Amino acid sequence: MSAHGRRLIVEADGGSRGNPGTAAGGAVVIDAETGAVLTEIGAYVGIATNNVAEYTGLIAGLEAAFERDPEAAVLVRMDSKLVVEQMTGRWKVKHPDMQVLARRAQALTVGRDVTFEWVPRLSNARADAAANASMDLRESFRRELGDGSA
Repeated sequence: MSAHGRRLIVEADGGSRGNPGTAAGGAVVIDAETGAVLTEIGAYVGIATNNVAEYTGLIAGLEAAFERDPEAAVLVRMDSKLVVEQMTGRWKVKHPDMQVLARRAQALTVGRDVTFEWVPRLSNARADAAANASMDLRESFRRELGDGSA
């Protein structure tokens, strides 16, 4: 638990129809205590790979979580083994486009209590739905769904 803020969970995902193809990231920010979904985000990318979309969802989720509470302890749950392993430093980021996105994501975590956890695809349905909604709309969106208080 963070000394100052609450605990938040970011579920992030990304998808690409064609790889590369129409792509978007998706994320939900969840209050860890109540389980309430606080924010739902679709981050439309345009034509890109699945991995670019995954990082886009991660960045959108982290930004939304820290806008809500800059002091929050954040648990990131993703079904992208690649992004989880790269963000924890276990795997190198080799592709130049991915390096830019990885640096942006890492910059959001510096000095903050952020942990990463790989989850099976079926456990990431809310973020996947947000990414797919953004691909269907071909635009980004953000819905604030409450403050998490019961």
